[in-house]
Amino acid sequence: MSTHVTTSPVRRAVLVLVAVLTLLAGVLAAAAPASAHPGHRPGHRHGHGHGHHHPVRHTYLALGDSVPFGYRPAAVTPPTDYLDASNFVGYPEVVARRLHLRVANATCPGETTASFLTAGALSNGCENSPTSPFGYRTAYPLHVAYTGTQLSYARHYLRTHPRTRLVTLTIGANDLFICQSTTADHCTGSDLTDTVATVEQNADKILSAVRATGYRHRIVVVDYYSVDYADPVQTGGSQLLDAALTRAAARHRAVVADGFGAFQRAAAASGGDSCAAGLVIALPTGGCDVHPTEAGRALLARAVLAAVHRS
Repeated sequence: MSTHVTTSPVRRAVLVLVAVLTLLAGVLAAAAPASAHPGHRPGHRHGHGHGHHHPVRHTYLALGDSVPFGYRPAAVTPPTDYLDASNFVGYPEVVARRLHLRVANATCPGETTASFLTAGALSNGCENSPTSPFGYRTAYPLHVAYTGTQLSYARHYLRTHPRTRLVTLTIGANDLFICQSTTADHCTGSDLTDTVATVEQNADKILSAVRATGYRHRIVVVDYYSVDYADPVQTGGSQLLDAALTRAAARHRAVVADGFGAFQRAAAASGGDSCAAGLVIALPTGGCDVHPTEAGRALLARAVLAAVHRS
């Protein structure tokens, strides 16, 4: 994703890749001496969400990557914040409050569709990355404690929480980031096509596994925004990814929350620049990170609520 409308598409891709890899490198370096078992850390949350002090009847399972996790980059986050996942708030917590649901946010920063499904598969910083055998989850707690894959947790959760009434999924962007960083053409041409096809196949497997637990209620797939709608390369990649997610969703009676459209409308007054519109996190060194601000998170939450109400 890009950060400036005045930067060339190639420069944008390089800036985003450097920002993402620098972000991950800083987090992993700080985490080196930490335990590899985040589920045993003090303060680790076990599916109770944030700010809920009263019993609720129904539950909500949030799945995916750093966007629903509520991740913030190291450049704007005190190191100690990473030791308590409740310091990070994503759209699932906002949705849960609005719908009076107890949320189990199982998301992991850097999760790919492959690592979601298969233990040891390549992620973009969840449990490993293209440049490191370690990841966020190696050192820091997630919102809920579990071992194994996110899919295995989702299966167990849905089978043991029959009052679950909502599942959300945001996944696939990290597949493209890995493609950009590991292919000679930086994920253009056939590499992009193949990666998007793999995302669709894996998203289909994830949604099929959710339905196979017997879960028959709402599934909302939250699609991705563009950091710069004036950039046809970056925006086109988001659209290809979102189209793949939409096709997978349709096969499993899931609805799509239009995160892409929500950001596009809000960024229109800023020339399509989500960074200038304050929808993604500004960096002290200039430019923006790819993760949503509080305003961006609110837009995604509203998109999810709109999808819930029409489903």
